[in-house]
Amino acid sequence: MAQKYGGKFSPQTAQSPQAETFQNARRSRVGGRVNLLFIAPLPLIWQAFGNGPTALVLNLLALGTLLLSAWLTREGLLAQEAYEARKVARRPALPRKLLGSALTGLGLAIAGFAATAEVIAPIIYAVVGGTLHSLAFGIDPMRDKGAEGIDQYQTDRVARAVDEAEEHLHAMSDAIRRAGDRALESRVERFQQAARALFRTVEDDPRDLSAARRYLSVYLLGAKDATIKFSEIYARTRSAEARADYETLLDDLEDNFAARNQKLLLDDRSDLNIEIEVLRERLKNEGLRH
Repeated sequence: MAQKYGGKFSPQTAQSPQAETFQNARRSRVGGRVNLLFIAPLPLIWQAFGNGPTALVLNLLALGTLLLSAWLTREGLLAQEAYEARKVARRPALPRKLLGSALTGLGLAIAGFAATAEVIAPIIYAVVGGTLHSLAFGIDPMRDKGAEGIDQYQTDRVARAVDEAEEHLHAMSDAIRRAGDRALESRVERFQQAARALFRTVEDDPRDLSAARRYLSVYLLGAKDATIKFSEIYARTRSAEARADYETLLDDLEDNFAARNQKLLLDDRSDLNIEIEVLRERLKNEGLRH
């Protein structure tokens, strides 16, 4: 039976971040089906040559259209996953999957016209291709997702703040990959788990945004800049001292983010207890509680 490698010099031995890293993880929809969209139109390259200049232009145009459709579909699925992972989110500004469906139909129509020089067949290809694409990959989220009963202005503020914070986290991930150290990548992912837990708390109650503003902007911006600088140094020197300092920084940040998150959760619970006591007192005054 296969077992995971581990030992004295395994980077995951001293600490075991794997369980925390994959907590609440979901399988990505961006996989084989989307990759197939990039491969399927490639035979048009062979159809483009040897059949005259008109067939050359039409087949290459169909190829480009279908590849653009595949790229938009992949980006649309990534945007939808980000939308579904958050409790407060704005709908994607560009409906990429719908555009992918339309471009799939258009690309098939152009390829059909290049092959048959008719009108009816390309129209059929376009309708069938666009419909099957929409059924296979779905449509984009069409409305904003936010907490019910919360002022829309507050919800938008939270969505913008979390969007900016997520950009800082993505920049951290990109930077630490340049260091070429898998253990450090896992360590950054652990910190990102703590940061995203704070994001979800703020999304649950947008009133917490003021108390968490520094964490979502100033502290994450500093963490991103430190990660970029560390990656540049560590990629060149492999300095153990720089690595230790960076890991200490991540430990401090993770602890502070977790502490802030716990404080916000306790404050929310205190607010709930106050609401419950007020309601009980009102019921007692109304004579509805024995």
